[in-house]
Amino acid sequence: MFAIGRDACTQGIGLEQLGVKMNPKNGQLLSTYEQTSVPNIYGIGDVLNGKPELTPVAIQAGKLLARRLFGNETTMCDYVNVPTTVFTPLEYGCVGLSEEDAISLKGEENIEVYHTAFQPLEWTLPHHDENTCYMKLICDKSDDERAIGLHVLGPNAGEITQGYGVAFKCGATKKDFDATIGIHPTCSESMTTLTITKRSGTDPSTQGC
Repeated sequence: MFAIGRDACTQGIGLEQLGVKMNPKNGQLLSTYEQTSVPNIYGIGDVLNGKPELTPVAIQAGKLLARRLFGNETTMCDYVNVPTTVFTPLEYGCVGLSEEDAISLKGEENIEVYHTAFQPLEWTLPHHDENTCYMKLICDKSDDERAIGLHVLGPNAGEITQGYGVAFKCGATKKDFDATIGIHPTCSESMTTLTITKRSGTDPSTQGC
């Protein structure tokens, strides 16, 4: 596996002389809602420290910044509920917080993780492993079990994650997922029928259709 990264080209253009603060390790700009330490200098995209290095994120942040600067709007870019996918042979998609970050932010006693293994329909005839694919929904118990993290490992994970990204922007709760009628037989359907929690210790392995 090869991982090819990108560098923030912030050196040698005079930012240091203007007093713009950067992360010395990677040259990325320190910012609050795209505004750097110099109030009239902004940055978007991969030059910002600690922000997702994704093209759609940069596009969205740029549009919202322009509207705030020139259109009297106030909407900020949401850097947490960003749907994204790793396009490996078995795709991995996620939106919101990781389980570890959710526990760190909310406390383990306030986090409920619903999870399951699942088998895509197209895997049944060639007899692929029933428990290779996996999904989990991370909920905040202190806020009506609001969904704060979703993770999917399986075919078309990107398509699944993009759809649920809208639900996250709308503040969906576990009750909303449970009240949604799934499309059978699809992989995404399993996200609407989650009942097993990690806390219970019950085996989440698939049990057939």
